[in-house]
Amino acid sequence: VLDLVVETGELVVRKQQTVLGGYDPADYVQHRTWATADDGTLVPISLVARADTPRDGSAPALLYGYGSYEISIDPGMSVPRLSLLDRGFVFAIAHVRGGGELGRAWYDQGKLTHKKNTFSDFVAAARHLVAEGWTSPERLVAEGGSAGGLLVGAALNLAPDAFGAVVAEVPFVDALTTILDPSLPLTVIEWDEWGDPLHDPDVYAYMKSYTPYENVAEVAYPPVLAVTSLNDTRVLYVEPAKWVARLRERSTGQVPALLKTEMNAGHGGVSGRYAAWHERAWELAWIIDVVGAPHEPRPVAADVGSGS
Repeated sequence: VLDLVVETGELVVRKQQTVLGGYDPADYVQHRTWATADDGTLVPISLVARADTPRDGSAPALLYGYGSYEISIDPGMSVPRLSLLDRGFVFAIAHVRGGGELGRAWYDQGKLTHKKNTFSDFVAAARHLVAEGWTSPERLVAEGGSAGGLLVGAALNLAPDAFGAVVAEVPFVDALTTILDPSLPLTVIEWDEWGDPLHDPDVYAYMKSYTPYENVAEVAYPPVLAVTSLNDTRVLYVEPAKWVARLRERSTGQVPALLKTEMNAGHGGVSGRYAAWHERAWELAWIIDVVGAPHEPRPVAADVGSGS
C-alpha cells in the first residue's frame, strides 16, 4: 500500500506484506501489454513472471478474466501465485470490457447486447500472449469464476484452439435458463446486466447465441475443470453439472471435462483459511499437471509454511 505525494511524485510505503521462504521481488518482472480486439479496441493485459522466464513460447501461462458488473480486476500480490511463477508459469489478467478498468464506457461496451465483446476480448488477449512469445496455445490455461466462468466458457466455444485447458469456478454457464426464472432471488436485478430474455425476444436470441451450455459444439475441446459448490445460491451447481455433461457428450477431445463439487460450501468456496489453501492447491496442481511445468520450483527456506 503506497501513498502518492501528488506535489512531488514521491511514493511512500505504508504497508508491505511479508513473504517468507526466501522471496526476493527482484526475481520477478511485471508488464502491461495491449491486445487488439476484433473491432480494433486495445485491451490491457497485466502480466507477471520470473525474470528468467523465456520468451520463446515454451512457458506455460495462466490467463485470468472476469469482465462483468463494472468490477475492476486490479493486479495484486498473491503468495500462492508464486508457486506457479517459480515453476516457470506466466500469470496474466485480461482486463476485458464489461469490467470497470477503463471507466464507465468500458463497462457499457461489455454488457447487455454488447456482452460478446467481453468474450472476444479475452480470446484476443490469449492470442496476443502467444504472438508475443509468452506462451503457446497448448500451454495456456484460461481461468475465471462466476461471471468469469461464463467468460471462459464462452471464449472456449469461440476459440477452443486458443487454450490448452480451462478452469471454471462456480461458473455461470447456463445463464439463459437461470435468467429466465424470475422466482430465483437474483434474476430480476440481473436483467440490468444481461437483459431480460423473458420479455424481450431479441435479448433471448442474443443470450442464446453466447451462453456456454447452449453453444457447446462437436469439436476437440481441451481439458476442462469445473469447480462448484452444492450450497451455492448464486450459481446453482446444476449449471456446471449440465455444462460438463454436454462437454463430455459432444467434445471430440481426448480428455473429458472434470466436475469437482464441494459438498459443504457456497459461492465463495470453502470456509476457513486452511481449507481455502487446500482447495486452491488442488486447483493449481491440476493446472500444473494438465499443461506441464517446465521445472520444479527453486529451493526455499524451511520456514516457508509458517507465514502469510
